[in-house]
Amino acid sequence: MPYDYRPFPYTAPPGLTAPEPRHKVAIVGAGPIGLAMAIELANHGVASVVLDDNNVVSVGSRAICWSKRSLEILDRLGVGGLCVKKGVTWQVGRTFHRDQEVFNFDLLPEDGHKMPAFVNLQQYYVEQYLVDRALALNIDLRWKNKVVAVDRGADHAVLTVETPDGRYALEADWVIACDGARSPLRGMLGLEFEGELFEERFLIADIEMEADFPRERWFWFEPGFHNGQSALLHKQPDNIYRIDLQLGWDTDPEVEKQPERIIPRIEKVVGHKNFTLDWTSIYTFQCRRLRSFVHGPMLFVGDSAHIVSPFGARGGNGGLQDVDALGWRLAAVVKGAQGAEILSGYDRERIYGADENLMNSSRSTRFMSPEDGVERLFRDAVLHLASRADFARPMVNSGRLSRPCTYPLTAPDADLPTATRPGAVAPDAPLGDGWLLEALGRDFVVLALGQDAPAVPGARSLAPAVNDHLRRRYLGDQPQAIYLIRPDQVVAARWISAKADEITAAMTAAWGA
Repeated sequence: MPYDYRPFPYTAPPGLTAPEPRHKVAIVGAGPIGLAMAIELANHGVASVVLDDNNVVSVGSRAICWSKRSLEILDRLGVGGLCVKKGVTWQVGRTFHRDQEVFNFDLLPEDGHKMPAFVNLQQYYVEQYLVDRALALNIDLRWKNKVVAVDRGADHAVLTVETPDGRYALEADWVIACDGARSPLRGMLGLEFEGELFEERFLIADIEMEADFPRERWFWFEPGFHNGQSALLHKQPDNIYRIDLQLGWDTDPEVEKQPERIIPRIEKVVGHKNFTLDWTSIYTFQCRRLRSFVHGPMLFVGDSAHIVSPFGARGGNGGLQDVDALGWRLAAVVKGAQGAEILSGYDRERIYGADENLMNSSRSTRFMSPEDGVERLFRDAVLHLASRADFARPMVNSGRLSRPCTYPLTAPDADLPTATRPGAVAPDAPLGDGWLLEALGRDFVVLALGQDAPAVPGARSLAPAVNDHLRRRYLGDQPQAIYLIRPDQVVAARWISAKADEITAAMTAAWGA
């Protein structure tokens, strides 16, 4: 059954009748990134007001592939379990050239993780779960509150907000722009994206149908049902299937979005007419970002800061990693525990993460839509070889799927497993009846394995019994180790053994990272 889009109630804001006190944080945009940002700040004890020009969740599936790391972040926000329960879990992807499978992959070949590799779940469900969670935390959500102007000062910003009952001014120490790829706030500040716009168009079609397609990602190069182009099929909840079809740059978007053009294409993909269109969209490939994500009191997060082509599921997942990197830092600034200069760490790390996503997305785009000449010769040769030679199969690029980047930190390190080096997200592992990431929470944590944890001011200590999963992921061949884990569950430093003053120095450096 299609999703029931119910409007959220509009309430006249107090600023219409009297000036409001200056807010600590205002968030513009109540999509998944803005809502997640508000909940993350609330979890750190910081209140915010969320402004959105609409009063309903996003129409259409939009972002659907939520990675393991995103599910871990959503779990910390209180909605991860709901997403996994409702979503379609998958970890196997298959790539075809014409009618022959040339490559497949398994994204989670090992056990001992709470969250699966990927879950397909329509964005509107994620937004609904986040709205419900925000309301449970008494976060101030203001629907039909459209920001129409911004006056940026040195230490605060003033927003002009338009409502059905008139306009009012809202002051905030910090304004977080989560208003999407077309970000009005970005335009109001005269900020421009830098990067590439690819001359390629794809059609997205969500269809409702009864089918027995497996819970896998299927991608085709030059399939018989869509000659010379590319196609993608994903299963979603509620008998909804996502189909992406390459159209080419010379197509007319207004013509191609008409049902009489779309339906025959879909019939060729699924082989019958027993389906109904649920939602469609046409998009171009873009790989672009702002030069900086921090502009005084204005902070850019998610698609307002960077945009990638959708293959690889790097948009929504990358935005949640922005939330992860900003929340703990901004909370410390708002509380007065740290100076605003630590936000440069957010800027530096998430630009690094965005550039990694842009690089992978650009490479995928060029493989799917190669230029005539060397690019096309290479792509066609790889596809030809992939069905015959093992070495060529990993070069088939139908979208390198989202994984959290490892930040290039300069920090104490030791001869321990590469996957848990400084800058990497701490991998999950079972702990008795729970999980390591649950135990880490949202504080600095000194994780001691095979030894007692030193007491360090400003950090919690955790010394679980070492099981096979912890040994494999965190110790390797070593009998013991100490890890300093940041509030965003990124490894800040690690040692075979360490004294409290060494860990304190590393934590001080991590705040300034």
